[in-house]
Amino acid sequence: MSTLRTRLRPASGRRARPGPEEPAQRGLLLRLLSLLLQYPDAELADERAALSAAVDALPPSAAAGHLAAFTTWFAAQPAEDLESHYVEVFDLRRKSSLYLTYYLHGDTRRRGMALLALAQTYRAAGWSADNGELPDHLPVVLEFAALAGPRAGEAPLRRHRRGLDLIHHALTDVRSPYADLLAALLSLLPRATDADLEAVAKLAAEGPPAEDVGLDPYSGTGFAPPGTFVPPAPAPPTLMPPVTGPMDSEARR
Repeated sequence: MSTLRTRLRPASGRRARPGPEEPAQRGLLLRLLSLLLQYPDAELADERAALSAAVDALPPSAAAGHLAAFTTWFAAQPAEDLESHYVEVFDLRRKSSLYLTYYLHGDTRRRGMALLALAQTYRAAGWSADNGELPDHLPVVLEFAALAGPRAGEAPLRRHRRGLDLIHHALTDVRSPYADLLAALLSLLPRATDADLEAVAKLAAEGPPAEDVGLDPYSGTGFAPPGTFVPPAPAPPTLMPPVTGPMDSEARR
């Protein structure tokens, strides 16, 4: 994370009308969210003090308050506990996956088209993610939003508002501190409508659209890309060799 200071600079992309925060401030909030929602590897864990300092320097706002609550927890945890918690809540739970098109399209052909359209949106803005993640991975979407500005840059976030709400609810249900990061993000977006709330409740109860019967939820065409952590299959039962006793020896004579 040697480039942390560079990545936290205010984005200089095209801007539309500012939101509740000044444009540079809004871009910084989105960049912090993008970093903090990434897998907490050793490099990110080593920069926790710098991230906490950046959050502490933010002007007061709802988003800044949620970020401060998260970084207080984040800075206090052993690095290995951060990694295991992240895998548990984001890789092993469908309702809190960070791949946004899953919530809108499920495991259907339309999801592939949505991923392609999102990648084309990035290219049209002169930006490409080079970290190997799918274009709908939330940290990637947040980085684009910080660079491209509130109108075009945040359009993918607004489009997937209902999925973001579901992730927030799922993280809240398991009492994960990452719920604060989703709460911070949602505070930057337009308020949910009654139709949004109804759709989120339905999504939580029924799941996203389904098309591919029998699809492995962790295969390359599921909501997580190849290489995502997959629990190992249970080992087959161990067969014990037969016990040889005196009677068996007699029978073989």
